[in-house]
Amino acid sequence: MIAEISKSRYCESLQCLKRVWLKKYKPETYDHSYDNPKILKEGSDVGDLAMGLFGDYTEIKFTKDCEKMAVDTQKEMAKGTEIITEASFFIEGGLFASVDILKNLGNGNVELYEVKSSSEVKPVNIHDVAFQYYVLTKAGINVQKACLVHIDNSYVRQGKLNLKQLFKIVDFTDEVIALQNQVKERIEVIAGYMKDAGNEEPNTKIGLQCYDDAKSLHPYRCPFFTHCTKNIPHPNVFDIRDMDKNIKIKLHDNGFDSFEEVLPQIKKKLENTKGDQKKRKKYYQQVDMELHETSPYINKTKITEFLDELHYPLYFLDFETVDPVVPIFDGTKPRMKQVFQYSLHIIEYEGAELKHKEYLGDPRKDSREDIAKTLCDIIPHDACIIVYHSSFEISQLKELAKRYPGYNDRLMKMITQIVDIEKPFQKRWYYTKAMKGSSSIKLVLPALFPDLPELDYANLEGVHDGEEASSTYLELAKLQGEELEKKRKEMLEYCKLDTLGMVKIYEKLRDV
Repeated sequence: MIAEISKSRYCESLQCLKRVWLKKYKPETYDHSYDNPKILKEGSDVGDLAMGLFGDYTEIKFTKDCEKMAVDTQKEMAKGTEIITEASFFIEGGLFASVDILKNLGNGNVELYEVKSSSEVKPVNIHDVAFQYYVLTKAGINVQKACLVHIDNSYVRQGKLNLKQLFKIVDFTDEVIALQNQVKERIEVIAGYMKDAGNEEPNTKIGLQCYDDAKSLHPYRCPFFTHCTKNIPHPNVFDIRDMDKNIKIKLHDNGFDSFEEVLPQIKKKLENTKGDQKKRKKYYQQVDMELHETSPYINKTKITEFLDELHYPLYFLDFETVDPVVPIFDGTKPRMKQVFQYSLHIIEYEGAELKHKEYLGDPRKDSREDIAKTLCDIIPHDACIIVYHSSFEISQLKELAKRYPGYNDRLMKMITQIVDIEKPFQKRWYYTKAMKGSSSIKLVLPALFPDLPELDYANLEGVHDGEEASSTYLELAKLQGEELEKKRKEMLEYCKLDTLGMVKIYEKLRDV
């Protein structure tokens, strides 16, 4: 039997009731581009790891038949199995809940533990546990304790992984009990909503519930947003980069959706001296260029001043990092960024041949000291180090300097040699509508070179962005032979494009 309301659907209803309807009747409209594969995998891996938190356990095998999972759980409880993972309960009304870890205390008494891969408790997490408590209680189970298990980001790995230190257990029993009337009322609201809607798609206004808000009951952006905005002209107000969501929704509510409708409204705001005029100018530029662009906007004076800051030899540097939720190496913490790869393109003097150097670590060992050493060996003291989005490379150089005092002075000196080539695009000294209001190199590079597909990240094989590089790097430890070499080549090509792209951008800026 299939559940009508599971804990995931219950939590989704707290964001938007229409989301529950769409998931049931139009699941094909779910936009998977809103998913983060890295986070989903982390959640799965952390959940599997946490199963052993209290020692030996028995896992209830997943099946789409919720009733069978519930029956299997009852059998294990009757046998006296102390730790049951994915313990499932199915009650009248089609309510279903799987408990990540269930401590069976005997005689119908239990403790439930919900596992999260985050390092902090979100408000919706407590409602998640409250729903589980409600279902178990209605199933005749006496829940003596209801807890959240999440990652403790203060844990520093030394030697063998210590699950007791990696995970933090927070008791929310009192808060969960206090929410039981709300849970009951919400279940009735969901049932009534679904009954009233039937097969007809409800008409729900676009609003703040469509967006992510870490402090709210909807910490993630709704994956049905694409579907719900399908009848709005494209591009539209929701495509304006960095505009506050409250402003977007207000414009939409007032009937200003298309760029043609939005442009006069932004112009009015520009004529009003109050407020952030820099942002308004950027909004106006994006919308106006989308509608009327015939050629790129280029501020040659500012670009010339920027290029005057650069000098030979030029070293174009890019890092790739990994931030595993479960620390791999000694001295690292959960989600601590660790550099494992770099690419360097080098122009030693005017007209010199372009050189390239690269490094890709082995995920089975900590490569950071080797990276610190090779960077100090390769990059001269008088180099102009060019990066894209400098805060990232600077943070990693600082981390390496702190970690390896022997290289501290040289690495800290490198930071003073850095010039950020993103600046002309952040400041909009160079802008085309193809950049879509962004200064990300992923958009800037193909916008500057639309006729060079080899400079488009979408045309790379295997690895297209930093998150894919990070995930692929961790996979390397499990690969061998031709498959290993193939993945390594894909990663090297991706990182190489980052620095080659900077070289091409530098040349473009000089041309204009």
